Amino acid sequence: MMHNDLEDIERLKKLEEIILELKEFAEAGAIIIVEGRKDEGSLRYLGINGDFQFASQQPLLDLTDSLSKTGKDIVLLTDWDKRGSLVACKIIKYLSAYGIVPNTEIRLRLRSLSKKRIKDIESLNNYVNKLRYEIHGIMRF
Repeated sequence: MMHNDLEDIERLKKLEEIILELKEFAEAGAIIIVEGRKDEGSLRYLGINGDFQFASQQPLLDLTDSLSKTGKDIVLLTDWDKRGSLVACKIIKYLSAYGIVPNTEIRLRLRSLSKKRIKDIESLNNYVNKLRYEIHGIMRF
């Protein structure tokens, strides 16, 4: 087995753990913030069925105001390109005014595991499937 194969096996294992963690957050009622419908579709394809809110469909001040009234945990999953990072910073800033700290750690872990390979949530399902296929010879679990 080559060094890259071992890296990919470890990377897939960590990605699978994050997917499981996201499923648990979603099942517990957390709101998952993504930028758009394609991001939601990618996560749903990976089995994450939860309450998705879109950062692109209303002003961020309105979004954070409505989020502040839910009392639910918030998982911030914007893309890790320049625009996604800007959106994430604004959402964090606006939510902090309500004393709310969203979960950004999952986004940071996804970014570090996939940087240079993908830059957005929309591509996550294809990336995970590619790794699954290369390592196990199957597309879905």
